[in-house]
Amino acid sequence: MRDAYHEELDSIGDGLVEMARLVGSAIGRATTAILDSDLKLAESVIEADQKVDDLQHDLEARAIALLARQQPVATDLRIVVTSLRMSADLERSGDLAQHVAKLTRLRYPERAIPQDLHATILEMGQLAQRLMAKAAEVIVTKDVDLALQLEQDDDAMDLLHRTLFQHLMDERWKHGIETAVDVTLLGRYYERYADHAVAVAKRVVYLVTGEHADELQADLQPEIQAVPGADGA
Repeated sequence: MRDAYHEELDSIGDGLVEMARLVGSAIGRATTAILDSDLKLAESVIEADQKVDDLQHDLEARAIALLARQQPVATDLRIVVTSLRMSADLERSGDLAQHVAKLTRLRYPERAIPQDLHATILEMGQLAQRLMAKAAEVIVTKDVDLALQLEQDDDAMDLLHRTLFQHLMDERWKHGIETAVDVTLLGRYYERYADHAVAVAKRVVYLVTGEHADELQADLQPEIQAVPGADGA
């Protein structure tokens, strides 16, 4: 009976990894769609989001059933509760990829993104995909150090987000209000997507250690500063 219980716990973890891989693929394909004004690809991203939603509903049902039948405590309870929260983060990530695709569809056959912003949007899309791939790896490996790295990686997304706003605020902006709104929304979608990837990793830290990532990083900081030469001396 206990073997079946732990197999069910493992299967919930496998479902989370599958969700992460699906939403990682979705943001990559949505980025290609919006840069190339590829309506067919955009529609495929929009339609595929249903699979992510279905996976989340299935994971929720299985997790709630485990809570009701097994009444887990300690680490097992953390696994179930944390999995529920991660599935919500991943489902929202899928929605954000879908929003990028829907913006492609809204502006088709025109291109939603001006040519001079293509490189920035491409970099944001690629970074979002890398962050989610790393989040999936964290779910599999339970690697706390790797999980903590994601927040640092997210700084690069914040920088790209600010770069978009610098373009929008530039007095030489010549693409009009509608495009400015589109770019503002798009930047927000990528920034929030990255935040959800970081949130997934932080939840793994809590699952493994019982501590929240921010608290753990605060505990580690004095040790880092105490390392000889860490201050550049």
